Amino acid sequence: MDGPTGVVFPATGDGRRSTTVLGRAVVADALRAVDPVGARSAEHETDWRHGYLGHFRRLVEAGLLSREAALTVARDGLAALHARMRYVPADGAEVALDEVFALPDGEPPLETATVTGAGEVERELSLPYRGQRLRGDDLRRRLDAWVDAGVVEPSCAEAVRAVQANPDWLDLSDQRIVVLGAGAEMGPLPSVLRWGGAVVAVDLPRPEIWRRLLRTAHRHGGRLGLPVRPGTAADDDAALAAGAGADLLHRLPQAARWLRDLDGRLVLGNYVYADGATNVRVATAVDALTTHLGRHRPDAALAFLATPTDVYAVPAEAVAHAECGYAARGPARRALRLLSGGRLLHRNYPPGADPGINDSLVPQQGPNYALAKRLQRWRAAVARDAGATVSFTVAPPTRTRSVLRNRALAAAYAGAHRFGIEVFEPATSNTLMAALLVHDLRTGGGPAQEHPWRDEAYAAAHGGLWRVPYAPRSALGLAVLLGLGGARA
Repeated sequence: MDGPTGVVFPATGDGRRSTTVLGRAVVADALRAVDPVGARSAEHETDWRHGYLGHFRRLVEAGLLSREAALTVARDGLAALHARMRYVPADGAEVALDEVFALPDGEPPLETATVTGAGEVERELSLPYRGQRLRGDDLRRRLDAWVDAGVVEPSCAEAVRAVQANPDWLDLSDQRIVVLGAGAEMGPLPSVLRWGGAVVAVDLPRPEIWRRLLRTAHRHGGRLGLPVRPGTAADDDAALAAGAGADLLHRLPQAARWLRDLDGRLVLGNYVYADGATNVRVATAVDALTTHLGRHRPDAALAFLATPTDVYAVPAEAVAHAECGYAARGPARRALRLLSGGRLLHRNYPPGADPGINDSLVPQQGPNYALAKRLQRWRAAVARDAGATVSFTVAPPTRTRSVLRNRALAAAYAGAHRFGIEVFEPATSNTLMAALLVHDLRTGGGPAQEHPWRDEAYAAAHGGLWRVPYAPRSALGLAVLLGLGGARA
């Protein structure tokens, strides 16, 4: 069959499958009931690739009117995406996304292989950090230092301390932690296995991914479940790596049937990522899978990692922290702001904003990345409102492979410390985020909040983006220059 298959963008009148048309329409529909002026503005945006930034900010601002406004934006955005996206089987006609699970898959059902690790199970929370393994008082001091520096919200440190004080929480063998995108650097798979938990790994049928995951499983003390083709030898790692995998983008019905039949309470963790437009396709596939499993497994919990490079409403305390830093800035930075005509290093928030709007969108990441991540935020808000247990945490800026492939982003991360931003190593980030997942699962999703923006702000580990004196994009170019200079040195 010519053209893409699996979850695809809708065709336009000329037969193209346009990411711009889809993104513009979804944002407009999400805004329409709450902010009709904003909806019209999104619909008439002629340069979506660069102009999307303001419209994604407006989605957050419109939701601040009330709890119901925020949920309306989320529900309508999800509905717009599901109504438009399509599914093309490898050997069949295109169907609506919501019809995909009624399709015959045409492939044998996946089976489950289980690998039990031989490593020692850890029963104390520890965090790898700059060549050390922090535990006990050392970890508590690091949490305090991060709070003082504005790197994480105080509620983040409190949640991690709660896990420290309850080490029995770390044993997640009573749950099935489904890690969608199991090979992702930011996922909780290594930590859950280290703590003796049960992980169900889902990733593409690529042997190199599964060889790495199997090595991780053998090194730790938990159990790893993986989808395999029928007849795959379960006692042979080479055969497992060759036969494992589930393709959510192109074989969604097959993956759904396998997950639906798993034993135990599922925790559906969304850690998928792809480059460019494929990111929206795979994010949509996961969301369709989430809604489908929710109907068949209503006790399932959901887990998401949010990007720090997005737009968030932030507490008044974060605004005050940033204002203190802005008032204390040195003469060189004051002069630079004047010389640039106000384009560089302008203040992060209007004084006294409550809540403040932190706009950390990075143009280099593009509108497809923004839509894929916003889709997850919408699903988290709607699922939580419906009574599901949801773990949603803003993760810190992290030196992942996908970030370092982008030269400008890699340079910005290298220079970010000059502005009070701490960029984390993947091992630190994924362990910290796994600890917060444990906290949320053991506390029913954390404390109840009166508005979705407060749910998103709870336990955020934003790396300092919410509390620095300067609006992040107004410092981005300088961070890139400083980072490139440091790399040359």
